[in-house]
Amino acid sequence: MNAKKILLAHGSGGKMSQELIRSFLPDLANPLLDKLEDAAVFEASGRLAFTTDSYTVQPRFFPGGDIGRLAVCGTVNDLAMSGAVPRYLSLAFIIEEGLPVEDLQKITASIKAAAAEAGVSIVTGDTKVVNQGGADGIFINTAGIGLVPEGVDISAANARPGDAVIVSGSIGDHGIAVMSQREGLRFSTPVPSDCAPLNGLVAAMLAACRDIRCLRDPTRGGLGTTLNDFAAQSGVGIRIEETSVPVQPAVRAACELLGLDQLYIANEGKLAAVVPPEHADIVLATMRRHRYGKDAAIIGRVTREHPGRVVMTTALGASRIIDVPAGELLPRIC
Repeated sequence: MNAKKILLAHGSGGKMSQELIRSFLPDLANPLLDKLEDAAVFEASGRLAFTTDSYTVQPRFFPGGDIGRLAVCGTVNDLAMSGAVPRYLSLAFIIEEGLPVEDLQKITASIKAAAAEAGVSIVTGDTKVVNQGGADGIFINTAGIGLVPEGVDISAANARPGDAVIVSGSIGDHGIAVMSQREGLRFSTPVPSDCAPLNGLVAAMLAACRDIRCLRDPTRGGLGTTLNDFAAQSGVGIRIEETSVPVQPAVRAACELLGLDQLYIANEGKLAAVVPPEHADIVLATMRRHRYGKDAAIIGRVTREHPGRVVMTTALGASRIIDVPAGELLPRIC
């Protein structure tokens, strides 16, 4: 492709559009996508999970990832949190006129790598070009389809008193990574985003325990909001221990400096799980053997008390209600 920046003409549907698509199609190639039909046709049977999402983040490239990796991992993780095995993704770009072609190529290369890691195929898509100022550089929309294995029933409404609450690792990494890059903040220990596909971790967990009650990747709103969703939808209380919640020292320091609460900072490569008490230890051990669960920890229990609420025992032994925040603590980061 000769142009160094995206032009409106690249969205015309003519030769320049074809040139633009050919510039990144090899990164995404597979037998279904290569047909370039208006819809992908494939075989499927059993229970299907279907999700869709849109991604806009500034900066587009941040420590540990970029908007392309974010789009694939976010969609894969939404499917995995239902217990599904992700199979197929759609991919749509809304590109602002003037975006450097080099940036688009980096993003599609990142999408290719993330899709390969997650074991999914991008089978259909679309590209639009809009006027300058109309898309913040690039927006990405995705949809995903996965197959739910027999006997798996995961829902935010399934938590029961006595269940263990587990997180797969340190919280707040993605939000602090993006914010620090955006605002030019520097820490003695750099904080990369945790952006990662979690379907392999979920598969290992389900192999250890088919009866996992709830799963959720705590993105916008963070762990605090996710636990409130579990409590409200299940009609139970949840109590967690502050000292048990894994937080990187650099993230903790950044939150203290900026007056933020790590419980509400976005993650893009962590999950929260509610597990029957008799299976908690084996699930935890299984998670810790996986690269994306090595710092997993049991952080609390489901209770009959205070239904619909999350309460945290602080490091000082006091009790604090963990409520749902009224608005965004940070500008959009996913």
